[in-house]
Amino acid sequence: MRLLPQDKELGWTPYVWLVYLGFFFIQPSADWSNWKEWLATVLGSIAFLVLYFTAYWLPGRRRLWAIAAITLLGIGFAPFNAGAAVFFIYAAASVAFIGDTWFAFKAIAALVAIVVLETLLFHLGPNFWLFGTVLPVAIGSVNIHFAQRDQANHRLRMARDEIAHLATVAERERIARDLHDVLGHTLSVVILKSELAGKLIGLDPKRAENEIRDVEKISREALAEVRNAIGGYRAGGLEEEFVRAVSTLKTAGVAAECQTGPVPLSPAQETVLALAVRESVTNVVRHAHAGRCHLRLEQVDGHCKLEIQDDGRGGKQTEGNGVRGMRERVEALGGTLERETSAGTRLTILLPLEAANRSGLA
Repeated sequence: MRLLPQDKELGWTPYVWLVYLGFFFIQPSADWSNWKEWLATVLGSIAFLVLYFTAYWLPGRRRLWAIAAITLLGIGFAPFNAGAAVFFIYAAASVAFIGDTWFAFKAIAALVAIVVLETLLFHLGPNFWLFGTVLPVAIGSVNIHFAQRDQANHRLRMARDEIAHLATVAERERIARDLHDVLGHTLSVVILKSELAGKLIGLDPKRAENEIRDVEKISREALAEVRNAIGGYRAGGLEEEFVRAVSTLKTAGVAAECQTGPVPLSPAQETVLALAVRESVTNVVRHAHAGRCHLRLEQVDGHCKLEIQDDGRGGKQTEGNGVRGMRERVEALGGTLERETSAGTRLTILLPLEAANRSGLA
């Protein structure tokens, strides 16, 4: 059975503080005390050691009963042994770690008052009251400081662990969103081109061969994008994404119109808009049953405005993971995302350009 709890911060210092217990044996040795007095001294020391180590196992105010028992040892031995002042020192040192600073100060003051009162009642010498008042105040106050520091460090560790946990959750969500965007779009295009190639094998083998080659090319690009997404980086930019979107829409039989103007975007904004274009076009191909899709990027009143509109079935469709991911990214940059589904589907994203320039991202 261990004498002390398993605590790396506690270490071996509690054993060092036992050196003060030697003062309890000075007077019996100097006075050549008889065997009864020595027996009482030894039994008192054993009782103290049990209480001393027990206090380290008790949390918070539960250790007060052990501290009170140590104080009673000091009160009982003080009239016969001036070295009993060490018990008040140990009590003051221990009470500092109960977790309540003001209570600890009050308890130390009470210990000093007991020493003063006992000195007056039993006319004890200066060795007792000097060590029983000065050292408990000094050591108790120092321990209160260390207790406060330990509490602050404990709170910092808890905060650090919580931040690490939240960062891990956020990173998992980011990877999930990115993989959804990358793979969702790419697999949709692969399916479209594979279906088209299957239909063209008997009618136009040359074109079918080209579509299969596109499938291979897109698959290789998807593999690279997955690696980039996991690493937190993006290949290509918004302009490339618009070109890819038009190609995807045409492959799916959707007439595409794309209007883009010069807009000063930060890298973070460009990445978010590129992902939005990719996710929106994927949704048009998968769900809209549209015949036409219009993509527009422009600068309006200090904002970048991206609008993607199709003439598909629309309707009040529940937002999926892709749209939620888009909204989270846009709002993280201080922008807004609106989705209207009354006549087809229109997605409108606004990002503040001035905020990006002030942050030094542009």
